[in-house]
Amino acid sequence: MNEAEQMRRALRATERADLPPLDLDAIMRDGRRLRRRRHLVSGGAAALSVVALTGVVVVGVRATAPAPAVRPAPVASASPAAPAATSPAPTASRREPERQPVGEVVGTGIRGTDGDERVLYFVPVDLPRTPGVKIALVAGRRAPDGSITSDYLINDVEGSDRRPGFHQIGYDQSPETPRPTPMPGFGYFVGPADRIIGTVDGREIPARLARWSRDTRVVVFWFDPKALPPGVELDGIVARDAKGRRL
Repeated sequence: MNEAEQMRRALRATERADLPPLDLDAIMRDGRRLRRRRHLVSGGAAALSVVALTGVVVVGVRATAPAPAVRPAPVASASPAAPAATSPAPTASRREPERQPVGEVVGTGIRGTDGDERVLYFVPVDLPRTPGVKIALVAGRRAPDGSITSDYLINDVEGSDRRPGFHQIGYDQSPETPRPTPMPGFGYFVGPADRIIGTVDGREIPARLARWSRDTRVVVFWFDPKALPPGVELDGIVARDAKGRRL
């Protein structure tokens, strides 16, 4: 005898004579339907919990994603470049070999108490993250015997070193310590510049110019330290062509 037959006998034994007989098959069907509904409700709650948990995980991942790296802002052609791009050139104390000049060395005519002359020249650079920058401008010293020592170099930090307009401008980074050979404000411009004029406190200061022997589009310029003292930064700078038009 199975469990269903045992249930039927038990129910019949407790039936009252004044009531209609129980429909055992209907009772069992209703029981099975109730059990199925409870199972579905339980399964639905479990699925809802998984969706809610998944949503929390996605939000968490988005909230903790690293911010994009902010690239430096480009140098405006109408204003002095950021001095942060100026850095000390390699020295003998670092045991780095002197970089050989690319093209002719430009003599500025600025001489020190030790007989050295301030010179400007380009050297090659290798910047893997900025493949368009291949040269840097160095401010160095040429001794009476012709040997050259570099002091500072400047280079672009993005884009191309031959884009039209002004590029980085260098200043003396230690003006409080006088140098035997003064360090002028210096830089280079790409384009048909015939005159370059800087301004400080409303004063116009003309720069001296020299075209680079390797690329005549590149104009090297520097300011007389007597007119622009070492370490003093320009308020503005403009370039004009042979007809006086602003470039």
